[in-house]
Amino acid sequence: MKTSLTPAQHAILAYAINNNDGRVEWFPPNIKGGAQRKVLDGLFNRALITPSGSEWFVAAEGYDALGLPRPDISTVLIPATPLAETTLDVNQDATKPTVDPRPTPRTRDHSKQATVIALLSRPEGATLAQITEATQWQVHTTRGFLAGAVKKRLGLTLTSEKLEGGVRIYRVID
Repeated sequence: MKTSLTPAQHAILAYAINNNDGRVEWFPPNIKGGAQRKVLDGLFNRALITPSGSEWFVAAEGYDALGLPRPDISTVLIPATPLAETTLDVNQDATKPTVDPRPTPRTRDHSKQATVIALLSRPEGATLAQITEATQWQVHTTRGFLAGAVKKRLGLTLTSEKLEGGVRIYRVID
């Protein structure tokens, strides 16, 4: 059974095999930031790529998915992982890399993002009206920011509570 790949996954695997000796370094120009991480996670979860230290390489299954012959293992040079990066916790899954290649999200002071985070971090939280007033965003933009940036990109825990007048209060919980 042939593995179905998205066009982006196919392009990334093919480029890695044809140009970088199997090292995943290139992404299509339309895949940036968090989307790159999602593609890597998807490829890893399907065992199409494998980690070596902080780098990713096409696994034998990745070659199979493209219908290409697997490389001769004696000709593939994968750099050795330093001992500091190979230390595993007893409870840690041995199949996942120990070094997180994702950069830590940052928030600039005095940005709209910082303003929203400050509003959400207050004990009383913030309503959509308060956030839209502070940022001059439309309501749908604010909701998208809460779901995309706050929950997914920054990884903060966002709660909401509907009060007796139909007003919803949003809070970030530490």
